[in-house]
Amino acid sequence: MIKKLMQAVMAVALMVGVTASSIQPAEAHRRGGVAAGVAAGIIGLGVLGAYAHSRDRDYYYRSRGECYPGPEECGWTNRRCFVDRWGDRVCRGGRWTCWRPTYCD
Repeated sequence: MIKKLMQAVMAVALMVGVTASSIQPAEAHRRGGVAAGVAAGIIGLGVLGAYAHSRDRDYYYRSRGECYPGPEECGWTNRRCFVDRWGDRVCRGGRWTCWRPTYCD
């Protein structure tokens, strides 16, 4: 929990720092202020998007005896296959599905 909270605090601190450093002095033109605001918004959205899609990678290091999902595998299920009179293997029907096998230590 503290790790996620610190990531959020760091993202906000970075966003505030970038915004504060990109603001023009008071004698700047009006368009410069708008451009700085747009740039800060784009950078802030980028940081927030990166934070939203980050996730803990701790699930790779599980203790012994636990089960975990393996890599996704896809293939045909419930197919009927036969060899025709020319020696070719012909398969019909079935359904293409994907699954994740469970591995237990």
